[in-house]
Amino acid sequence: MHDLESYYHDQRIKRLTILVGLSFLLLVTIIVGIMVGPVSISPVVILKIFYSQIPYLGDSIVQTWPHSYNAIVLDVRLPRVILGMLVGIGLAVSGCAMQGLFRNPMASPFICGVSSGGAFGAALAINLGLAYIFVPFAAFLFSTLTVFSVYLISRVNGRVPIETLLLSGIAVSSFFSALVSLMLYLSDEKLERIVFWMMGGLWAASWDKVLVTIPFIVVSVPVFVFFSRELNALLLGEENASDLGINVEGLKKFILTLTALTVGACVAVSGVIGFVGLIIPHVTRILVGPDHKILIPSSVLMGSIFLILTDTLARTVIRPAELPVGIITSLFGVPFFLYLLRRRKESMGW
Repeated sequence: MHDLESYYHDQRIKRLTILVGLSFLLLVTIIVGIMVGPVSISPVVILKIFYSQIPYLGDSIVQTWPHSYNAIVLDVRLPRVILGMLVGIGLAVSGCAMQGLFRNPMASPFICGVSSGGAFGAALAINLGLAYIFVPFAAFLFSTLTVFSVYLISRVNGRVPIETLLLSGIAVSSFFSALVSLMLYLSDEKLERIVFWMMGGLWAASWDKVLVTIPFIVVSVPVFVFFSRELNALLLGEENASDLGINVEGLKKFILTLTALTVGACVAVSGVIGFVGLIIPHVTRILVGPDHKILIPSSVLMGSIFLILTDTLARTVIRPAELPVGIITSLFGVPFFLYLLRRRKESMGW
């Protein structure tokens, strides 16, 4: 009994250490993301700029840096870093939920066609010549509608078998991918804008996009954490979860709805950024284990760190131009996905 208590105590200490370490690393990553750019700004100046914005207290700061630094930090880099953090959180936490729901470490938030639906919505809005503000709205609308369509198609006698849900997602995703190809074919001079959006990026980050995205992330993360026990039970199989008193079908519907809204919001403000929701939950699972009570908070921190760093790399690797961050995440994600596939093949004896 004493050995068991000692084991759980050590596990709690280990998890707390990991959370504190990741939180510190996130803080460092945010500072680095604001520092790096065509104009390098030191951490001391960044902290002074932040301090100068505090009412009353900030008046004591004597400005010794160029006035342009204020606009660079507060209006350009800070909203971009925060938006990257929010999108990283949304994709990572949704990836955790989908992998728990499908009981498959190779599941991702885009598995039900969210990305292709959002890409079609954005391409349609661009082709119709709608104002720029309507492009994210169209992407969000079609992302969520796609998931609801997949759910309705998969429903059989009041139940949604996971296998049917997966196959329906693949079919609907392929359908919308074909529609996106049609939009590209018909786009003419708008082709470059559509392709650039589909590659995923944070170059259009603004405080307006941050304010639009925050409510979805602030709501979804605590709710996913609240359902950690149910997601843990699903790992044992649907029948075992039902025996524990969990409404499995209701849980599926709720998780899919929340995932659709969260990922739809991310796709709307950043385009399609792949592999974040696939690799981050899996890497985090290796660090902290499969318990969603610790896996989800850790994935929140890991997703933030990963997307801020990859976006920083995307905007500096070919300065003064920048790469879409979706390219960078895919370059990291594809080898890792192949590694996962190989591991799964070996464990299942394929």
